[in-house]
Amino acid sequence: MATSQTDFTPRRRSRPVTALRWLGRHRSVALGGLLVAVIVLAALFAPLIAPVDPYAQDLIATMEPPSWAHPFGTDDNGRDIFSRVVHGARISLLEVVLSVGLAMIVGVPLGILAGMSGRYIDQGIMWAMDILFAFPDIVLAILIVSVLGTSLANLMIAIAIFSVPVYARLSRNLTLGLKTMDYVEAAISLGISSRRIMTHYILRNAIAPIIVQSTLTAGTVILSAASLSFLGLGAQPPLPEWGAMMSDGRNYLGLNIWMSLFPGLAIMITVLGFNILGDGLRDLLDPRK
Repeated sequence: MATSQTDFTPRRRSRPVTALRWLGRHRSVALGGLLVAVIVLAALFAPLIAPVDPYAQDLIATMEPPSWAHPFGTDDNGRDIFSRVVHGARISLLEVVLSVGLAMIVGVPLGILAGMSGRYIDQGIMWAMDILFAFPDIVLAILIVSVLGTSLANLMIAIAIFSVPVYARLSRNLTLGLKTMDYVEAAISLGISSRRIMTHYILRNAIAPIIVQSTLTAGTVILSAASLSFLGLGAQPPLPEWGAMMSDGRNYLGLNIWMSLFPGLAIMITVLGFNILGDGLRDLLDPRK
């Protein structure tokens, strides 16, 4: 009995099944992306999620433990900790976007320029990066904030400055490898301008490792910002910044641990999500796998 031609036609998997199979093969990306997505959604819909105004004070209901009315309890001014933690996600993501974005805007072009230029320009840029690397990150940030003044904007500038060498060195190393590729050498021999080579041939092929580095840097940014705010050098009251909230709660650990516990858990979950996502993206975008 002859079989029809359609019997041998492979059946197409539905998109949900294909997506689930892909997520099953890349668990780190799925888990990290889920944690980051939760934080991003909390930041976007903070006014809808938070039950009350994060700045509203109720001096009668101070230092209350978690309850139905206040899921995370209240602080020393009677403010709802849950609402402040949810709104704090906005500040933390703002710190990540602006600090990492500024560091990439400055560091990536410097690294590509150093890799494509001659000896003296390369050495000059790398020596400047080595000087920044010589200072511990937090010490350099404290120095910059002390000079510029304590504010959230200056905090993000300080974090961006000590993050620039990371992207400069990464971009330079990638450029040194990419400029020996055949297509780059062919572009140089054809007389294509250096600017076009750096943007269309180097940057486009180096963007994947840079994206991976940005997700890994995001966790460092959140920890550094929280540490500086904890020391009083970042976000100032009454902003609901997680590090500043932990600093407020340290004086009441014997009476109310919730003031520091829940902001600390928010920092841990956010940093963990970015780190897992970065590791997963690094494995996913590795051309050797």
